Amino acid sequence: MARRKIIIDTDPGQDDAVAILLALASPEELEVLGVTAVAGNVPLPLTQRNARIVCELAGHADIPVFAGSDRPLSRPLVTAEHVHGTTGLDGPSLPDPQMPLQKVHAVDFIVDTLRNEPAGTVTLVPIGPLTNIARAFQDAADIMPRVQEIVLMGGAYFEVGNITPAAEFNIYVDPEAAGIVFKSDVPLTVMPLDVTHKALITAERVEAFRQMGTRTGRMVAAWTDFFERFDKEKYGSEGAPLHDPCTIAYLLEPELFSGRHINVEIETESELTRGMTVADWWRVTDRPVNATFMGDLDAKGYFDLLSERIARL
Repeated sequence: MARRKIIIDTDPGQDDAVAILLALASPEELEVLGVTAVAGNVPLPLTQRNARIVCELAGHADIPVFAGSDRPLSRPLVTAEHVHGTTGLDGPSLPDPQMPLQKVHAVDFIVDTLRNEPAGTVTLVPIGPLTNIARAFQDAADIMPRVQEIVLMGGAYFEVGNITPAAEFNIYVDPEAAGIVFKSDVPLTVMPLDVTHKALITAERVEAFRQMGTRTGRMVAAWTDFFERFDKEKYGSEGAPLHDPCTIAYLLEPELFSGRHINVEIETESELTRGMTVADWWRVTDRPVNATFMGDLDAKGYFDLLSERIARL
């Protein structure tokens, strides 16, 4: 099977970092063309720094990293230091990255790549706010039919919101950008909280990473140790959801996930429900389907895959 070409669009974030590691640990299946940073969990100067730190940790300083949008399309930036810490990768002490930041803007890289690669061969994997992707689609509408698929982490339906009562963080930060992406007619696969809240990184699973005896394994354990404290207290669960790696795991083993092909609209106007992913799970409207909205996963298979791949690094 040919390797799948992907661009990871990210705002690292400890769980973003694990997603990047999972992709870079899977070179037989995935060719990471580049990593594009966006403001989200923390501001852009930190997300682009963190993306480079993670690539170096994986032994892939050759992966180009691009800085993108430093704010949403039309709203003030909302960040999540209360979850991820002041750096976005709080937990272990990390040195500054040595690999360079590319001079090209992330949006231009996305546009140029989709124009230069054969149509239908590049998958976009956004695991932060969708600002960079929406700006690329606004700047160059011709690239939209060239995208193979978008596999994104964001949204919620049965699990409702994690930043407001109605909205998941990535969609809430830039709902206008999400609206553009969900109306793009690009094939969408969505990993909402409904799936990611079943991917719990328990104390036993954290310890399994630590016992790998590798620097990467210890780092993943330290990162998950740090951010799980917030979610365990918030949800009263036995572990924290490891959200973003679900996107990469789906590309590697799609059979781990199940969902429905439905209509999903983004609420942008309401003060109460801004950023809500209005998912027609029960197909009660005649609105056209536009997304595969995942609802369940095999958690054991998911963490088996993560452990096997992270141990390679």
